[in-house]
Amino acid sequence: MIIPSIVFIFVFSYIPMYGVLMAFQDYNMFEGFWASPWVGFKHFKMFVEAPEFWQIMRNTIMISLLKLFFGFPAPIFLALILNEVRSMVFKRIVQTVSYLPHFLSWVIVAGFAMSMLSTDNGSINILLQKLHMIEEPINFLSMPEYFWAIVVTTGIWKDIGFATIVYLAAIAGVDPHLYESASIDGASRFRMMLLITLPCIMPVVIIFLILAVGGILNAGFDDLLLLGNNPILRDVSDVIDTYVYRIGILSNRYSYATAAGLFKAVISVGLLVLANRVARRLGSSLW
Repeated sequence: MIIPSIVFIFVFSYIPMYGVLMAFQDYNMFEGFWASPWVGFKHFKMFVEAPEFWQIMRNTIMISLLKLFFGFPAPIFLALILNEVRSMVFKRIVQTVSYLPHFLSWVIVAGFAMSMLSTDNGSINILLQKLHMIEEPINFLSMPEYFWAIVVTTGIWKDIGFATIVYLAAIAGVDPHLYESASIDGASRFRMMLLITLPCIMPVVIIFLILAVGGILNAGFDDLLLLGNNPILRDVSDVIDTYVYRIGILSNRYSYATAAGLFKAVISVGLLVLANRVARRLGSSLW
């Protein structure tokens, strides 16, 4: 199993990295890599000086931070709550219902979200009208002020259950004698959760936090492309990944798009190293 895995990673992860050469060329697909003229950092400079650069960076960073702030602790809280549930039947039902959305493609999830937010018999608008919170249906997916909340909420709903599995596995590895000792000392379930469960799974939490910080510029692609396809939302939905897709694939500016993608990758690696260095001082790190 080891050799096929190494071959797979080498073929599909390392060989394609040869394509980053395009970022330093005026690439022409008919001339190939070596015949295309080399232009150095021309495309990086063009990307940084582009009129939409700061808007794209703002959207990327803000959406990533919102996903980190709200999405990262959500599966931890769910795992802690499920760990306190004594009914195994109810616990399994909640687990199954919560992680099923992870196996749905973003096309299905986005369609589901659009249906719920629709002005024409959308369940959200119907509920708000029944509660007398609004008088007329709101077209949520045409209003930029709601877009970030919709993307973050949809992402949490899709991935919270699957991420919870990792933390439940970490909780299962906690020494049960710690709970017995705390129970003898009169500690409540809530205090045991705060003083035993959470500290014991903290190394796992820190590792995932390091990876999340390293991917701070990965605001998303599928969800933003599908939910933010309305041109009205471009000012708040356009991030580095969707910009690279639009410029590179749709406009055939391969070198420019590759430079933008490489720019994101270099910063992500730097953030990953920085986060790991901070975590190492706290006693837990990736390396």
